[in-house]
Amino acid sequence: MDYQTPVKKLYGVGDKIEKSLHSAGLFTVNDLLYRFPRAYQNRADVKLLSDESAHGEYHSYILTIANEPRAAMIKRGMNLLKFRAFDESGTVNITYFNQNYLKDVFHQGSTFRFWGKVTKEKRTLCMTSPSYEPVLPGKMLDALIPVYPLSAGLNQKFISKLEREIVSSLGEFVVDYLPNEIRDENELCTLTYALENIHFPKTELSLERAIKRLTFDELYLFALSLSKLKSVQKTKKAPAFNDTDISELLSKLSYTPTDAQMKAIKEISFDVSKKEGDDYVVPMNRIVVGDVGSGKTLCAAASAYIACKNGYQCALMAPTEILATQHYESLCSLFKELGISCELLTGSTSAKDKKATLGRLKTGKCQFIIGTHALIQSGVEFNNLALAITDEQHRFGATQRSSLSEKGFYAHTLVMSATPIPRTLSFMIYGDLDLSLIDQMPPGRKKVLTYVVDESYRARLNAFIRKQVEAGLQVYIVCPSVEEKKEDIDNVSDFDPFSLFFKESQPPLKSAVDYAKELQENIFPDLKVAFIHGKMKGKEKDLIMSEFSSGSIDILVSTTVIEVGVNVPNASLMIVENAERFGLSQLHQLRGRVGRGSTQSYCILVSDSKGENAKERLNIMKTIYDGYTIAERDLQMRGPGDFFSSTASVRQSGQIDLGIAKSCSDTALLHSAFESARKTLSVDPSLSLPRNKLLQEKVTKICDEKSNTIN
Repeated sequence: MDYQTPVKKLYGVGDKIEKSLHSAGLFTVNDLLYRFPRAYQNRADVKLLSDESAHGEYHSYILTIANEPRAAMIKRGMNLLKFRAFDESGTVNITYFNQNYLKDVFHQGSTFRFWGKVTKEKRTLCMTSPSYEPVLPGKMLDALIPVYPLSAGLNQKFISKLEREIVSSLGEFVVDYLPNEIRDENELCTLTYALENIHFPKTELSLERAIKRLTFDELYLFALSLSKLKSVQKTKKAPAFNDTDISELLSKLSYTPTDAQMKAIKEISFDVSKKEGDDYVVPMNRIVVGDVGSGKTLCAAASAYIACKNGYQCALMAPTEILATQHYESLCSLFKELGISCELLTGSTSAKDKKATLGRLKTGKCQFIIGTHALIQSGVEFNNLALAITDEQHRFGATQRSSLSEKGFYAHTLVMSATPIPRTLSFMIYGDLDLSLIDQMPPGRKKVLTYVVDESYRARLNAFIRKQVEAGLQVYIVCPSVEEKKEDIDNVSDFDPFSLFFKESQPPLKSAVDYAKELQENIFPDLKVAFIHGKMKGKEKDLIMSEFSSGSIDILVSTTVIEVGVNVPNASLMIVENAERFGLSQLHQLRGRVGRGSTQSYCILVSDSKGENAKERLNIMKTIYDGYTIAERDLQMRGPGDFFSSTASVRQSGQIDLGIAKSCSDTALLHSAFESARKTLSVDPSLSLPRNKLLQEKVTKICDEKSNTIN
C-alpha cells in the first residue's frame, strides 16, 4: 500500500462501493487518509439509565441484554426487533427497524456499550437504533469514535473499516517530510502519530496533538507555497504604463476621496508604471480590501482610467448581472465624459448587441468593458487587454478569475474584497497578493443602529417591520440555512474535535424558505415577501434582486448570499435570525447592506442563545461599527479559523488546500507555522538542500496542482 493505491484495492470495495467513493471524491488511499472525521462521539462518558438529566441527549450506556430479541412485522416492508436491557439502575426497551440480522448479535446475558438517546414513553425508558459494541473481557473500547462526512452509498461503519485498514499500514509508506528541527522547535508529534490519532484517537490529548501537527503542516506548506507562487509571478511580464495624471477623473466626482482611497490608487499606479524606462513590468497582482461602503469602486475606476489613457483595454467582471449593471450605470456616464468608451456584456445582452460589442472589443473601439462571466466565454476577444478587475472576487473560482486576465498577454490583475481582516493576518491570508487596505469611511455616512433581541420581542419586531414598509422602505431578513434540516442521522454528539470541548447548546436554525412562507401566508399576507438563496440559479437570483432593487418586493428573506454586492438605498432594516451562528465580521457585512440611503437604518440581531460567549460577541456589534476593529475582536474571541475559511476561496492561489486549518482556533500556532516557513526559506530559498528534499517535492506538487487547475 502507498498514497496512490486505488480505493478498489482495499478490502471489501466492489464496483458499487468504488463508484460511491469516487462520487465522494475518494480515489486513492491518500484521499481517504486525509478525509478527516468531522466530529467525534465521546463514548467514554458512560451514564446510568436512572440519570434523567442525560435523557434526550446522545450518551453511552453499559447494558446487559435481559431477554432474547423478538422480531415482528409491523407493516409490509417494515419489521422491528425488540428486547430489554438493564444496568444497575434500571431497564430500557431497545428497538431496531429492518435489522432482523441483529437476532444473532444480541443474546440474553451478553453485555454491550450502547450509544444513543434514552427517552421516556409514559413510564417506560426506550432507545431506538442505538450504535453498539460488545463489552469483552480484557478488551478496551475506544473512548472517542470518529464520525466521517458521508455521501450516498456510504455509511460510517464501512468508512471506519477502510480507515482502520489504511491506518494499520501507515508504517509501510508514510515518511515525515517536516524537517526535524521544525518539528522539535514547535513540539510537534510525528506525521504517523498524527494520522493515526486524527482517525482513531486514544485520548483527547492524543487527538489534540494530532490536530496541532496536521494544522501546522497545512499552514506551513501554505506559506511555503505562497512564496513559490509569488516567485513564479515575478518571471512574467505585463505592459508598463506611463505615469498618468488622474486629476481629470477626480474633478468629475461629486465628493472628495479619502486619504485611504488615494493611497490605494497610488499603490496601484506604482505597480503598473514604468521602472527605469522598461516597457514591461511584473504583472500587478493586487487586492483592494475595504469595508462595505468604503469606496473600492473608485480605486477600480482610477485603475481603468490609467489603463485606457495608456491606450489599452480594461475589463471589470462582477459575479451577478445586477451588480455588473450597477457598476455600468455608475461608471458609464463618467467614462464617456472622459472620452473613454464603456460597454456592458452580460448573459442578457441580446445576440445583436453582443455581436456588435464583441466586434468593438476585438478592434479596440471598446476600451472599458463591464460584465459578468460572459466576459470569459469563448468568442470574447480583446484587442489589447492590459488590466483585469474582479469585483466581489470571492464569488468566483480561481479558474474564472485567471481566465479573464489571460484574455490579455499577462494582463495586470486587480481584485476587490469587502471582507475586512485583522492586519495581523494580512500577509498570512494574502501573502501572494500585494495588499491595499481602505480603512477609512467617507464622511457623513449615518451609523446603522444595532440592537440584540430574543424571541420574546417577536411581536414588536413584526410591528417594526410593518412600520418600515408602510413608510415606503424595504426589509432584509437573513436566515442561517436554506431549508429546515432533519435530525442528524449519524448520531453525532456536540463534541467539537477542534476545541476539545462540548459546544454550548444552540437554538434550532431558522430556514429562509420556510420562514419566507410563514411570513407571506400568516404574518404579512398583504405585503410582497420573497426569498433568495445560494442554491437558486443565477438568473433566478438576479431577477429577485432586480425586483427588490426596484422596490416591488417589500421583504426579502435570504441566506448570506446577500452579504455582499448590490446597493439598495431604500432598504432600511436588516434582521439576522440565529445571529449567534454568524461570525462578527459576517454580521458586519450583513449590516452593511442597509444604511445606503439618507434614511436612518437599523440592524436587529435575533438570538435565543444562552451561552455567555454568544452574548458577549453580539453585544460587540451594538457598540462597534468599524469593520477592522470588529475583525480584530473576532480574531481575539474565535481565533483565525473563520478568516481562513472565508478567504481561502477568494485568493488567487485558491487551489492551495486548506482543510483542517480552516477550523484552527490557535493564533499562536498560526504565527509559529508562518515564522517557521520564513526561517526555512531564509536558509534554503529554493528548498534544494538534501534535508528539504521531501519538503520540496510536497511544495512542488501543491504548486503544480494549482497551476494545472488554473491553466
